[in-house]
Amino acid sequence: MIIIKNDEELVCMRQAGRIVAIILEILTKEIKPGMETGELDAIAARELERRGAKSSFKGYHGFPANLCVSVNDEVVHGIPGKRVLREGDIVSLDFGAIFEGLQADAAVTVGVGEVSPAAKRLMATTKGALEAGISAARAGARLGNISAAIQHYVESRGYSVVREYTGHGIGREMHEEPQIPNFGLSGQGPVLKKGMTLALEPMVNIGDWRTRVSDNHWTVLTADGSLSAHFEHTIAITDGEAEVLTKEVYA
Repeated sequence: MIIIKNDEELVCMRQAGRIVAIILEILTKEIKPGMETGELDAIAARELERRGAKSSFKGYHGFPANLCVSVNDEVVHGIPGKRVLREGDIVSLDFGAIFEGLQADAAVTVGVGEVSPAAKRLMATTKGALEAGISAARAGARLGNISAAIQHYVESRGYSVVREYTGHGIGREMHEEPQIPNFGLSGQGPVLKKGMTLALEPMVNIGDWRTRVSDNHWTVLTADGSLSAHFEHTIAITDGEAEVLTKEVYA
């Protein structure tokens, strides 16, 4: 687990987070019916190079792309390629960047053209769950407070949280301790301390929480074929409200 020890490290984490946020906004604006998901990966590669950063994902345990593109019932780890996006699809873009040896990671789920009311409500609920988790992330609180806040927000609105995949610590490595489940009990787990940097990422399904892995051994799908959405931010624990390092900015 990384604990930011000085201002220089925090500056690098902030810059990595800003790069992630800017590129996700660029990608979001580019999404349209008829484009192939591989086009999004090419844009991400170009924008990383322009900013002197590297992908956290490409080559990680053999992952072949700069970002994950997961469509409709795909939860996470979708590999961009020849798949054509269609009107009404929802698309999760999960993306990480390395800047000066430090990393940030974020995800958004967006609609392709006009999407159904059910899809809109799922995306809004998932984003709200992330915000609830961030609000619970304060120095002196327990890690389980984050998990419980996310779970309550999601389940009180009739959805399910994916249980096999979690948020995580982040810093010099993309995945560091602690794991941060999207379900759990308040008052449980390690105490949050100033300087901790964490990636919170609720994954929410319209149907059951169970998942399966596709034949490509990467892409995770809902077991029942229901829609799934995913939002993520990298945050730093402070003396007060958590600082969102990947907050939305205008490119």
